[in-house]
Amino acid sequence: MNKRIFSGTQPTGNLHLGNYLGALKNWVALQHEYESFFCIVNLHALTVPQDPKLLLEKTRDLARVYLAVGIDPQVSTIFIQSDVPEHTELTWVLNCVARVSELERMTQYKDKAKKQQENVNVGLLEYPVLMAADILLYHTDLVPVGHDQKQHLELTRDIAIRFNRDYGEVFRVPDAFIPKMGARIMSLSDPLKKMSKSEDDANSRILLTDDADTVLRKFKRAVTDSGTEIRFDESRPAINNLLEIYHLITGKSQPEVEENFAGKGYAQLKGELADATIEFLRPFQQRVKEITDEQLDHLLEQGRDKASKIAGATLATVYQRIGIAR
Repeated sequence: MNKRIFSGTQPTGNLHLGNYLGALKNWVALQHEYESFFCIVNLHALTVPQDPKLLLEKTRDLARVYLAVGIDPQVSTIFIQSDVPEHTELTWVLNCVARVSELERMTQYKDKAKKQQENVNVGLLEYPVLMAADILLYHTDLVPVGHDQKQHLELTRDIAIRFNRDYGEVFRVPDAFIPKMGARIMSLSDPLKKMSKSEDDANSRILLTDDADTVLRKFKRAVTDSGTEIRFDESRPAINNLLEIYHLITGKSQPEVEENFAGKGYAQLKGELADATIEFLRPFQQRVKEITDEQLDHLLEQGRDKASKIAGATLATVYQRIGIAR
């Protein structure tokens, strides 16, 4: 039996190049090596206020993106988190295993709580427990995550180990998959910050829906470092970031990339990077348009049914072990 992977993305904002290069690109490759479950985690999105109509629309849009980037529903399971109620049911059980002190130590919680202060909701604190339920329901072996989610995965591991110790072996203890390249695509405006959907500056990111003119304009405005040599160099984060994007988009090796830009200036780098990105986005954007509502409904129902079967069996075992089912 193949090992299993699970990952998911919130249906909020618009996905950008960093989301693709840091996550979706890896999912597409990994689906051929592992039994794969890719979830649209719309329940996680509720930790901040949402427009109900827009959330529903964005949830379906994200499912289209999953398909358009190359996730194959004949190989992988694509489903919506809220379609499988076992996610929330297991979360309650895991709430009674997790410790408040553990949740309060989570860096993301502390950062967001600092911004929201008096208005911190319980969901924000318990976000990692829902994430743990997502992962553990499917006996996941490997979780493709970014550096910002690694701490949450460590908590998932701790919860699984603690439950197995107290109630007997039920959950697999998952490992993180963090790619060496692409895990941290940085902002075009501030290369010391990760590219983000929530950044105020729209020029900081290339959206997967951006047209050619917008892509070119954003790359032209991208900040650069001092010096003129174009090569991979972590001490020059702006240029390093642009080169990493070019490397990942084109598939050229780092030496090939450096050779290509030897003797060229920053304007040429930005122009060629824009051209490569536009060529990458064009077929993706066309595939998004071609997916009909009927196709989407069918695939999401198919994914829900498969996910529910596995999640239901896991939860039944959990309930039996903790003494609330025969």
